Amino acid sequence: MTHLNYPIEVKPGSLQNLGEFVTRVAPTHRYAIITDSNVGPLYGRVAHEALGIDPNDVLAIPSGENSKTRGSWGWITDQLIERGFGRDSAIVALGGGVIGDLAGFVAATYMRGIPIIQVPTTLLAMIDASIGGKTGVDTQAGKNLVGAFHPPSGVLVDPQLLATLPLRELRTGFAEALKHGAIANRGYFDSVVSAIPRVLYGRGESGDSLTGVIVGSIEIKSGIVARDEHEGGVRKILNFGHTVGHAIEMLSGYSLAHGEAVAIGMTLESKIAERAGIAAEGICREIKGALTAAGLPVEMPDGMDADRILEVMRADKKARAGSVRYALPRAIGEMAGAESGWTVSVAESIVREVLT
Repeated sequence: MTHLNYPIEVKPGSLQNLGEFVTRVAPTHRYAIITDSNVGPLYGRVAHEALGIDPNDVLAIPSGENSKTRGSWGWITDQLIERGFGRDSAIVALGGGVIGDLAGFVAATYMRGIPIIQVPTTLLAMIDASIGGKTGVDTQAGKNLVGAFHPPSGVLVDPQLLATLPLRELRTGFAEALKHGAIANRGYFDSVVSAIPRVLYGRGESGDSLTGVIVGSIEIKSGIVARDEHEGGVRKILNFGHTVGHAIEMLSGYSLAHGEAVAIGMTLESKIAERAGIAAEGICREIKGALTAAGLPVEMPDGMDADRILEVMRADKKARAGSVRYALPRAIGEMAGAESGWTVSVAESIVREVLT
């Protein structure tokens, strides 16, 4: 299931068949698994046994965004060199978005590039981070400022892995699912809202609803990426909520999860779209209501300074000539900016008013 030139397979229980999938999409001499301190104890053994590799070739870093650094990249590449991994090797990323981004960047740069297979273990990674080939690490100046485009050889999605996912992490995935609906498909947005009570609050059978969310988001994300792999045009609409959200996430010291920061970012950016006359009044209220139903934060964190947020946004890789441009909705399921490269410029006075 994919619009892209690599397979994305969604199948419950598929981690048990990791070996078959990996050797089919990236046949090579040797494999290393990169994971973290949360996922490794849960699924590391299943993964390395299914792949038939030495347990010592499972490399784990501490969990969390603070590990997505050039230091972690250096440690992993040094470990691969010490273990004798050559160009006839491939990497399996087993974890959430942090592991997918970091392992992908390792694969993009190790021996000038080796294959990467994404095995996401969070909802957010399954529907967003594992798809599209964006890899990178964070710096003190901002998120993902050092990285490369390096598409995976394949993505294996096992929804059963979400059974061990904390509720907070499940909610953060819904932020990205609602974003996909907001930027591309009104019907899908409504279906995600309808799934929230069943999936997050256990009112009814959640398995089919959750799989529907996963498949629907993958269809939207892969369809957009297939049209614009290197983010020169329409792929920029996927940044809705991320321009403000990334700044808030970084300034929180990553105490906010990525999806939580994006939820706040979508709320504020939809309000910016209203104030700028880009979107009709009411879109912010609807997006905010959906995010609130999913238990996600929608208000600016206490003590966060508008000037500092603007400063961080100007340093973001999406800025051009020091000017911040935004991916903003015109309506639920429709984005503005088709005539201007899918981003729009907004007067700083409007942005400052909303942030304040």
